[in-house]
Amino acid sequence: MAVGDSSQGNAIISRLLSEDKVPWYQKRNLRMLYLVMFPTCIGIEMTSGFDSSMINGLQAVDSWESFFHNPNSTILGLISSLYSLGSIASLPFVPFVSDRFGRRFAILFGSCIMVIGAILQMAAQDFAMFVIARFLLGFGIPFAIVAASSMIGELAYPKERARIGSLFNASWFIGAIVAAGVTLGTFAMKSTWGWRIPSVLQIIPSLLQISFIWFLPESPRWLISKGRGEEAYAILVKYHAEGDLDSVFVKAEYAEIEATLELEKETSNSGWKDLVGTPGMRKRILIGSFLGLATQWSGNGLTSYFLSKILDNVGIHDNRVKSEINLAMTCWGFINATTLALTITKIRRRTAYLIGTSSLLLIFTGWTIASARYALDGDQASSRAVIAFIFLYSPAYNICYNALTYTYLVELFPYRSRAKGIAIFQWWGRAAGFFNQFVNPIGIANAGWKYYISYCIVLVFEVVFVYFLFPETSGRSLEELAFLFEDNIQEIQKKRVEQEMSEDPNTVSPGAKSLDKDDAYHFETARSSH
Repeated sequence: MAVGDSSQGNAIISRLLSEDKVPWYQKRNLRMLYLVMFPTCIGIEMTSGFDSSMINGLQAVDSWESFFHNPNSTILGLISSLYSLGSIASLPFVPFVSDRFGRRFAILFGSCIMVIGAILQMAAQDFAMFVIARFLLGFGIPFAIVAASSMIGELAYPKERARIGSLFNASWFIGAIVAAGVTLGTFAMKSTWGWRIPSVLQIIPSLLQISFIWFLPESPRWLISKGRGEEAYAILVKYHAEGDLDSVFVKAEYAEIEATLELEKETSNSGWKDLVGTPGMRKRILIGSFLGLATQWSGNGLTSYFLSKILDNVGIHDNRVKSEINLAMTCWGFINATTLALTITKIRRRTAYLIGTSSLLLIFTGWTIASARYALDGDQASSRAVIAFIFLYSPAYNICYNALTYTYLVELFPYRSRAKGIAIFQWWGRAAGFFNQFVNPIGIANAGWKYYISYCIVLVFEVVFVYFLFPETSGRSLEELAFLFEDNIQEIQKKRVEQEMSEDPNTVSPGAKSLDKDDAYHFETARSSH
């Protein structure tokens, strides 16, 4: 069922990559790039992880419960869902900012909005101020997520692109662990600082992004698309060739990027209509929309925001025990998510998605049965089984929807529609998240274990969808994947790249704006001096 063969593609790029036996950690410039990428790109999801775990933890903080007058299931759903609603409101503007002003600016812009939101959240004097703050936090996060996930794929060395991209979602658990630990430490505080301290600490990931973004180079693909090929080439030389101005790989990479962007420009426009203009783009949008829904409608929203209520339903009512389970679960999630992010890219993408979705279906079915048995006869073994299934659920979800989602999206969408494609994924994900966060507490309160059946049905659909509609994308460069569903354009692309590489070995581009070694050297020297 997979589309394409990972063995096909530009022979020059594939051959040169296979000949490079030096690991990334022995390359000084590349090592520094990845180090800077962590606080600026990879770590952005720490904000979402912190938010999710904090809302989970605050439900066991007495001072928060009393300050907001013991919010019922409807109010609790509104508090948690305002984060997603803010994201939905900002998404129409995200591609414009990212494509017009660059990936770095979009990350900076979103981070500044989140700083304002975190400060307001900490200073909240009433319910209205608290939810407005949560709306602002949600409004800012998509700017950073869409730009950072694109930046990782567009800037990382091709050999590590998938692995670095897979670490993007794993950082969610860093924020979640910190929030779980903080709320465990403050849950017994009698003053409002029991919830204000966790609220203000949500500012930290955004401050890291604002502080370190100045050390991160811009996406070479964005620079080339804006006619700034000299800057792009200098960045590729520095980080993909360790400053070797004679690097054949960089020349081939630049030629491939330039030829592909030019061909994309000729065969499509940059408007929203282009997303549904061809069968290939419609299929990309269908898969991206599915991923947005699946990442939220696979049951993860239950444990991410409403673990306390789930534990109540299986006889665990002590707030300290709930906080300890929350902390243990987030630590376990971080361990398996990071491990999977570093290893799952060795498996073909479609295979990993099939393993993950099938495992989720089996585990959630067992979770539902165990919850039903406890509700019917109060069996303590069933209560413990539910906790076990919750812990088993984590690696099953992380195999596909955590480790591979952004890697897969970046590979699926060509450059000119990448920001819009990821924004559409975010829209469906945030819309599903808003629905879940509002409905989940009501469903848990009114239907108990029967509510879980709806997720089992959704998971059956996910397995079928992945099996029939997911293409294979592993083992190919972003430019090779740009026309994944357009076989006729792939041949034109290949010929253009070969032509660019064969005309003049001393230039990167055979066009009027050809760039020689001296240009790149002088530009990079000037850039480094700032």
